[in-house]
Amino acid sequence: QVQLVESGGGTVQAGGSLRLSCVVSGGTFSSYAMGWFRQAPGKEREFVAAISSSGVITYYADSVKGRFTISRDRAKNTVYLQMNSLKPEDSAVYYCTVDRLLSQLRAGAGTSWGQGTQVTVSS
Repeated sequence: QVQLVESGGGTVQAGGSLRLSCVVSGGTFSSYAMGWFRQAPGKEREFVAAISSSGVITYYADSVKGRFTISRDRAKNTVYLQMNSLKPEDSAVYYCTVDRLLSQLRAGAGTSWGQGTQVTVSS
């Protein structure tokens, strides 16, 4: 069973940066599309970014396009989310997810999810 462990969350001032990491174990990393979702209190979970198994194709939510970058490192079985120019509305718990199908992952139906890491952006 694939296991995901996120890290890198924290508290930062508006305009600052954070880099989230998600380490994958128990599966073949190169076979999976990877993605990030987030959920703020009282709101539904929403898609943030996704990357194909090859790393060639990436998708972003309009709200983060130009500010966030998703990447993956095959040698470390890790996917990253570099977050720049953070805004208070980016505050949420960020979850890493995995699936063999990028389309399914983007729809929020990934087969495995991490426990989440809290990101708080102060104004």
